Amino acid sequence: MKRQQPIELFMPPNMLKAKVGGGLGGLDMAAMKRAEAAIDGLKSEFAGWIADDVHALVAARAQYAKAPDAGSRAALLRAAHDIKGQAATFNFPLIARVAASLSRLIGELPPAAALPAGLLDAHAGAIQVIHRQGLQTSDDKTALALCAELDARVDEMLAPRK
Repeated sequence: MKRQQPIELFMPPNMLKAKVGGGLGGLDMAAMKRAEAAIDGLKSEFAGWIADDVHALVAARAQYAKAPDAGSRAALLRAAHDIKGQAATFNFPLIARVAASLSRLIGELPPAAALPAGLLDAHAGAIQVIHRQGLQTSDDKTALALCAELDARVDEMLAPRK
């Protein structure tokens, strides 16, 4: 009978844990509080940022109406995408949802296809109204119905044609 070698386990040191520190699961609570304070500070500045972004979206929509080319379409997509990301981060979930729907419409329709003016205007108008009303929660039934309708119209536009 062959004699078996003993098994030897090697446990490498946890370098990540050593780098972030020991106590409380490796979290630096003072750093966490500073980060939360920085985010809260940015939230107060966001009111100005979102107003600027809504204005940029409306301007991009107007430019696309005047000259529906690839450049104005890209600017409109960029404006919608910027709003989508920032609104979600700074507690404007309904604006984020409408901007996501608009981004999807612009981004998923073939580049050669004209964007539907009425649907673009409905999205831009919805974002303006939600911003003007200061709706920062997802519980406004009218706004939710509007979001659902916009999503449904985008789904129709993007559905494969038979």
